[in-house]
Amino acid sequence: MRQFISVVPFDERGMLTVRGKDFTHLCRVLRSGVGDMLYVRFPDGALAPMTVCSVYNDKKIAELQLCVHGTTQRSDNNTLQTAVRGVSAFEIDEYHSSIAYTLFQWIAKPQKMELIIRQATECGVKTIVPVAGAFSQKSCIEAMRTKRLRFEKIIKEAREQSGSPVGTVVHDVVSVHDACTLWQKLRSMSGAVAVVLSERSDLCKPLSKIIDDCTDVKNAALAVGSEGGINPEEIALLCNAGFTPVHFSGNILRCETAALYGIAALRTHLEKQ
Repeated sequence: MRQFISVVPFDERGMLTVRGKDFTHLCRVLRSGVGDMLYVRFPDGALAPMTVCSVYNDKKIAELQLCVHGTTQRSDNNTLQTAVRGVSAFEIDEYHSSIAYTLFQWIAKPQKMELIIRQATECGVKTIVPVAGAFSQKSCIEAMRTKRLRFEKIIKEAREQSGSPVGTVVHDVVSVHDACTLWQKLRSMSGAVAVVLSERSDLCKPLSKIIDDCTDVKNAALAVGSEGGINPEEIALLCNAGFTPVHFSGNILRCETAALYGIAALRTHLEKQ
């Protein structure tokens, strides 16, 4: 289900004013006009149906009204908040996974990283952690530090297109040691599972076997190498931090394909338990 993501909540009248680039996306990309109903995701994660009630093309402003019980009504804020909570709970129960997914992605070339971030967002990954690995180019690592606004735009567009309820974020660039420390903190909070994709088949376990050995998983992590993969010393560090190597037999995958394939495989195995 497609959605429009708002960076601000509706006001006490149940109204939302959309301006600037968000107006362009709403009215030009989504082609929404007066009378159209769409779902809006708010900063707190709530999802609510709203109707476009006015469009001012000269000012690049659109106004949306909260729908209560399927109709556009003006009501007190308590009623509106109740409506939003009700719709949000329904949508989250139906579409939102209870597992928080983290992608530890060894930094690849900028264009590939943008693709990985978009695809991971569409797949419902909660946190993307760029890792400065041994095979990551220095210029690519530096580029990651200057593209936060670009990544936020990619994430917003990917969530609107896919309807993902997950507020995906890109973490600051970390070293391999810091990535291991970060995962150990997440791992200590609740049931967890972590795998690292390996080009070699030795010391690897089948993903199905790893998942079968886990119970009540709340945090899941996937580590994927950049061009050139992950070197043996880094694999050893990850294993010491709780990651298990997994090898997918068959074709050799590019790093951007491996990330998507790995996320899909991990989610499929975990969520059919």
